[in-house]
Amino acid sequence: MTDREQYAPSPASEAQFWSAHVDALERHLSANTWALAAVTVVLIAYPIARIVIPAVLNGIVPDVVRTVLNLI
Repeated sequence: MTDREQYAPSPASEAQFWSAHVDALERHLSANTWALAAVTVVLIAYPIARIVIPAVLNGIVPDVVRTVLNLI
C-alpha cells in the first residue's frame, strides 16, 4: 500500500461525510428556508419541463417516425 492509498478516502467514508453534512443542514435550516429552496427548484424545473424536454422530443421523434415509416 502506498502512502497515497493509505490516506485516500473510501467511497463509504465519502458517503458518510456527505450524509453528515446533509443531516446537519436538515437540523439547522428553518421551514421557511426549505420552502424557499423548494420554490426555487420549481421555478427552475418548470421552464425546463415546458421548453427543453419538448424540444428534445421533437428533435428525436420525427426521425424515429420517419425510420419506422421507411421500414414499412
